[in-house]
Amino acid sequence: MRTKTRILLADDHAVLRAGLRLLLNSQADLDVIGEAASGIEALTLAETLQPDLILLDLGMPGLAGLDALPMLRRFNPSSRILILTMYDDPQYLRQALKSGAAGYVLKKAADVELLSAVRAVMRGEVYVHPAMTRGLLEDLIPQGESANEIDLWRGLSEREQEVLRLVALGYTSAEISGKLSLSVKTIETYRARGIEKLGLSNRASLVRFALRNDLISPE
Repeated sequence: MRTKTRILLADDHAVLRAGLRLLLNSQADLDVIGEAASGIEALTLAETLQPDLILLDLGMPGLAGLDALPMLRRFNPSSRILILTMYDDPQYLRQALKSGAAGYVLKKAADVELLSAVRAVMRGEVYVHPAMTRGLLEDLIPQGESANEIDLWRGLSEREQEVLRLVALGYTSAEISGKLSLSVKTIETYRARGIEKLGLSNRASLVRFALRNDLISPE
């Protein structure tokens, strides 16, 4: 039987939490296991419940979401964190991603898009609200950086580029192995070597690199 994604809601608005719980629990693969009304409460419940996913608001009293985020990542490294906020400022988005968030969704789109974001994040993808993608890319690219990154990309072998594109699109090593008719070990070697050559650290940084340089579509 398929295991449900266990979710912790962290938002200081009780009415919104109730609506989110109803929406998420209506899905056969999702289960809200706890609710927190502050950043401190989110830290405590996350440690106790060990959720698969933490849906985190940024504007909570006491300890704000952006301050709680790195602590949640430190003490709950296996929990993925999806930001759900009213703030559409790319600076908040950039800081959230740098602090370890796996996705960023605006509250005004908290329905079907939220469900898509939850599932994307649980597949290991990075999800950014489509309306914020352009602002994020402009904010992330200092003058001259794109040209330098393209030079690094061109320095990869054709096979390394092929593997990294598929990784950035969310395919697992096993899936890429099937697509390219190569062993999983070979795929992981190409992946590790390519990421190292680009000076990146993980899949999330690879996704940002690929988006900045139009190597994959933001959708």
